[in-house]
Amino acid sequence: MAQLDEDVRKERETLIAKQYRGIYPVYEAFYIHSIIYAAERSETAFQRFDDAVVQCKSAALIVATVQEALTHAGALSRFFWPVRKDNQLSAARGDRLRDAFALDDTSALKWRKLRNAFEHFDEDLDRFLLEVRAGYFFPSPQVGDQTLAGEAVGHIFKLVDPKHGVCVLLGERFEFEPIRNEVRRILSRALEMEEQGSRL
Repeated sequence: MAQLDEDVRKERETLIAKQYRGIYPVYEAFYIHSIIYAAERSETAFQRFDDAVVQCKSAALIVATVQEALTHAGALSRFFWPVRKDNQLSAARGDRLRDAFALDDTSALKWRKLRNAFEHFDEDLDRFLLEVRAGYFFPSPQVGDQTLAGEAVGHIFKLVDPKHGVCVLLGERFEFEPIRNEVRRILSRALEMEEQGSRL
């Protein structure tokens, strides 16, 4: 297949952004399908997290399932809040999808702090270890009450508190339950749209 000429691509982007609010009507189903995929992957990982907690699986597995769920939630989030704000097509598509799914900037799905903490853990670890620290270090994933991470003599790198829906990464606390709730709501709405063949 031949590559689309850059000028033609830009012209099409402008047309779709302005005339169709970022999504050409005949392709709406593809966006709904993609949203369902990302939301289902996130919710499935959260369900594996629930199962791992109930079955007292390893801390590594419990933390990994939360991280996987949040990674998919991040992919879902980018449909609504595109990373590239200078792209008019992406911006228009994000606006249209936020309207269709009744999302605003207060949505937990827009929170990037927790996902970034997982994605940039290596850089945060660099900074964390630059500080003069004494005491005990716990680099392996932990499961327990979030207050454990607040003890001055213990340095927990990754902790998940299933009871309170909290992740602690290098001493910083993050709630993940609101993100999960938003993923569920979007998945339910997208499945409803797909079933009814409704328009965005």
